[in-house]
Amino acid sequence: MDHYRTFHMLERLLHAPPKLLHQLIFQIPPSRQALLIERYYAFDEAFVREVLGKKLSKGTKKDLDDISTKTGITLKSCRRQFDNFKRVFKVVEEMRGSLVDNIQQHFLLSDRLARDYAAIVFFANNRFETGKKKLQYLSFGDFAFCAELMIQNWTLGAVGEAPTDPDSQVDDMDVDLDKEFLQDLKELKVLVADKDLLDLHKSLVCTALRGKLGVFSEMEANFKNLSRGLVNVAAKLTHNKDVRDLFVDLVEKFVEPCRSDHWPLNDVRLFLNQYSASVHSLDGFR
Repeated sequence: MDHYRTFHMLERLLHAPPKLLHQLIFQIPPSRQALLIERYYAFDEAFVREVLGKKLSKGTKKDLDDISTKTGITLKSCRRQFDNFKRVFKVVEEMRGSLVDNIQQHFLLSDRLARDYAAIVFFANNRFETGKKKLQYLSFGDFAFCAELMIQNWTLGAVGEAPTDPDSQVDDMDVDLDKEFLQDLKELKVLVADKDLLDLHKSLVCTALRGKLGVFSEMEANFKNLSRGLVNVAAKLTHNKDVRDLFVDLVEKFVEPCRSDHWPLNDVRLFLNQYSASVHSLDGFR
């Protein structure tokens, strides 16, 4: 009973971990404090996979009974994990600067756990659809990997330094997608609208990859459809609904065609790298 009472008193401090470090009531060594924080904010992949991309609101919280039954995770644990996600989101959603750094500073999490929470916050803010049946094969780790790359390359924080003007309204720098960048992606439509440019792009990619791809003939035959799929997904990202459906569209327009032709993963990487490099070599895209 003493242990339960102690942990009940500790829990309110764990809601704001820096308070645990500075309190004088409990004599806990720093290493044990770090362990307590890390364990309290740990989560089950099966649980996060069910709520990833959903709004962290009362509506989602009502579904925790069903999620508990589906995943076999106790309802109390589901509530703790959901409340932790929501708490971190509320604290960092309007902060400038690095999302991972802000999470580490305010919740004292390890680098790996802070990066996972950054992915959860990023997905919750942009409301990416992850629950569709065709996305079920993707793990939380897959989505977290994508989130990290998108934060590094697609957000306001990725396109320049933090604003020097203290009154600037550019907040959420690692949380919000850069609207100007998404608007610029619409210019890619010329790659499939202009037949000469499409043929030139195909020629550049095929010349560079000849003899390097195991699925070269399939790629060459299907290049226009693959290019059209990628460009159409990119060009629609100025609309919130299409941003939410990004992963659904990528699976439908690119992943499934490659999978049906049995592309090895390394061939996919080679193709995408060369596809991008060839775009940059075209007039007007340098």
